[in-house]
Amino acid sequence: MNRGMDVGLRVDVDTYNGTRDGVPSLLATFSRHEIRATFFFSVGSDNMGRHIWRLLRPSFLTKILRSNAGSLYGWNILLRGTFWPGPKISRVLSEPLRQAERSGHEIGLHARDHHRWQKRAGRLTVEEIAGELQKGSKIIEDCTGRGPECFAAPGWRGTVNLLRVEEDRGLRYGSDCRGRSIFLPIVNDRTIAVPQVPVTLPTYDEIIGRHDLTDRTYNEYLLSLITEGGLNVLTIHAEVEGMSRSGLFEDFLRRARARNLAFVPLGTLLPKNTASLPAGVMERGSIPGREGWVAVQGKG
Repeated sequence: MNRGMDVGLRVDVDTYNGTRDGVPSLLATFSRHEIRATFFFSVGSDNMGRHIWRLLRPSFLTKILRSNAGSLYGWNILLRGTFWPGPKISRVLSEPLRQAERSGHEIGLHARDHHRWQKRAGRLTVEEIAGELQKGSKIIEDCTGRGPECFAAPGWRGTVNLLRVEEDRGLRYGSDCRGRSIFLPIVNDRTIAVPQVPVTLPTYDEIIGRHDLTDRTYNEYLLSLITEGGLNVLTIHAEVEGMSRSGLFEDFLRRARARNLAFVPLGTLLPKNTASLPAGVMERGSIPGREGWVAVQGKG
């Protein structure tokens, strides 16, 4: 079969269980379908259960009920770190991380503490972000022998301070926002040299249960959003597509193959000369189905 339209495939690994169980499952799936993707790993404490306090917010409670989060993630994930310190993901990180790299997948850093980033992203200073990226990158480097060349802000909560740190570290690219095209972000009238590869397609938890969408109709709906002539970037989660919805994801890949879609790491979507990319702003916005603010590509 001739190579068809490219779709950037990004795997977010947020939790201890997702690292231990979801990543190996996805690696086996990708091997069967001859797919290469970008894995963004969280590497520190798994305190995701502390998000449970957001149930006090009606918008977050609605999302939890709509996506049936108990069956989607499992209560051991949803409550982890709520009343006691969460386990260190680094305890189970080495083998899945090395296996992903040996299989030819692109490796990036997602977070040291996913919950902390989502809660405090807008208040983190340049120095704090630099420390987070340095410590998180060091854990990956200790496992694979080299540090990550890309970063993806948890919850797409990218900030101006993060853009500055990514440039200081000389990263190849960031994937910190939602948008429509690859661009060079502008900060205080200066163009940052590190491109942004935004996510363009919705995640499972953002759209399931909305517009009467069910698991039966989800895959065809998602495929209908992939368009020719533009950027297509999909985020999946090790805890969802690699675990509770692995069968649904396998069906999605079969349907995508029938449409001659080719899934690729995000880095392969970059042009050879990134300096030629258009410049644009990254600003705060919102995404239907996702609670709270996210960074979005500006309209200009």
